[in-house]
Amino acid sequence: MEDIRANLERVRERIAGAARRAGRRPEEILLVAVSKTVPAERVRDAIAAGVPALGENRVQEAKEKIRELAHPVPWHLIGRLQTNKVKDAVALFDLIQSVDRLDLAREIDRRASKPVDVLLEVNVGGEESKGGFAPADLKPALEAITGFPRLRVRGLMTIPPAVSDPELARPSFRLLRELRDGTGLAELSMGMSADFEVAIEEGATMVRVGTAIFGARAPRAPA
Repeated sequence: MEDIRANLERVRERIAGAARRAGRRPEEILLVAVSKTVPAERVRDAIAAGVPALGENRVQEAKEKIRELAHPVPWHLIGRLQTNKVKDAVALFDLIQSVDRLDLAREIDRRASKPVDVLLEVNVGGEESKGGFAPADLKPALEAITGFPRLRVRGLMTIPPAVSDPELARPSFRLLRELRDGTGLAELSMGMSADFEVAIEEGATMVRVGTAIFGARAPRAPA
């Protein structure tokens, strides 16, 4: 547990430094500790160390952890959501960050029994390998989703193209912030272990940090 506590403190210091450089308060940024592939015991240690939120990529993996750990902090779904997993997702997660297409938004609305907080994922790099709304399609998508009574769109999320230098991700983060500023939404989920400081400087309100807290990930077991 001590390694997690020390790692978490270092990440918090880096968040605070980036916030200060941008003239912001560290309290404006939510740290989402990405716990995918991390055993439940280490996740429990992270909760005890003070992580404020947890992020999971897969519904089934999260379901097993939440069954064991319950909801001491909010759980965020940050990975791609298949429509056949929506029923479980709306029951498990406090925020679904990865609404990347209209048919998924429609299915969440259909399955939900109460309002569901979501972020819309934007494919800022136009990468075919990634989901997400194209920047040009974001406004009409928001207009359509406004008609779904059980969805509450809180903001935008992105995973920018992989780069060798965090500075090279800055234009992607800036684009997402500019898109958000044109919508009146509050939240910007962007930045991961390698580039979250740049994301904060560009306006991130949530950063998704895994390896900087938990260390290198164990290989995922074959399905």
